[in-house]
Amino acid sequence: MSLPRHIQQPGPVAETRLFAVEARGRSFSFTLEPGLLLVEAVRRGFAAHGFVTGTVEFTDTALSPFTYVTPALSKTGENAAFYSDFYRPRGISRIQTGAMTFGLRDGLPFYHCHALWTEPDGSVMGGHIIPEETVVAEAATVTALGIDGALFEGNPDPEINFKVFGPVPAAATGADAPLRVVAMRLKPNQDFCGALEAWCAAHTIARARIRGGVGSTIGVRFADGREVSNFATEVYIHHGYIGRGLDGRPEAFIDVGVVDYTGAVAKGVLTRGDNPVLMTFELALEVLA
Repeated sequence: MSLPRHIQQPGPVAETRLFAVEARGRSFSFTLEPGLLLVEAVRRGFAAHGFVTGTVEFTDTALSPFTYVTPALSKTGENAAFYSDFYRPRGISRIQTGAMTFGLRDGLPFYHCHALWTEPDGSVMGGHIIPEETVVAEAATVTALGIDGALFEGNPDPEINFKVFGPVPAAATGADAPLRVVAMRLKPNQDFCGALEAWCAAHTIARARIRGGVGSTIGVRFADGREVSNFATEVYIHHGYIGRGLDGRPEAFIDVGVVDYTGAVAKGVLTRGDNPVLMTFELALEVLA
């Protein structure tokens, strides 16, 4: 089945399609404290290392109470796609893998987090984790990238008619941040891998590690030939890297987890050149060379 390659958004198309803010950063791990809201547990972890924003990568993280939504079709036409009603599985759900963008929205700590997890009945599900209703059930160690000199901030985007995270410049705090980092957000209807590769080529970046990575694509085509045909997805990056291809230009390798609006989940490596962004995609590049 052929996927749609372009989705009409409700608002005017902005000229800028990729936002990037150069900053500094540091990689570290911290332990999520049981009994705290996930957003507060993450805030404390970042604050302990001198940061207020960055990305997080999860494995084997127990949550209860736990609330999430999955992608859904828009009922009103005010958005190209929307969210399902809230799901609240009883008992402990356990994240297999997932990614989070952490920053501020309306001046308060907030996150954008997509993941795949195992629910108490053994079923594997995925989606968008709700900050206000999700609690850490057991101590768990996560890996983070703290960012200094840029901030992921939630702001309205008239093109997609959502408030979404994007990078904005921020005053450096003097945190220990030895790494060169680029905080990014990609706008809709551009190939995800291709946009990253083109930006890296234009900025003479030969190698970079992708940290975090949360967003949506118009369906998914995997490098092994599999396809998620439903256009409304939620995606996170499990592992991503920009390296030098055979032609000497930047080439992306991006391994993702996906849930579509039917609740079906999938994992795999993205086909380069054939996975356009649906709504938004934010991430950080840790520049290596």
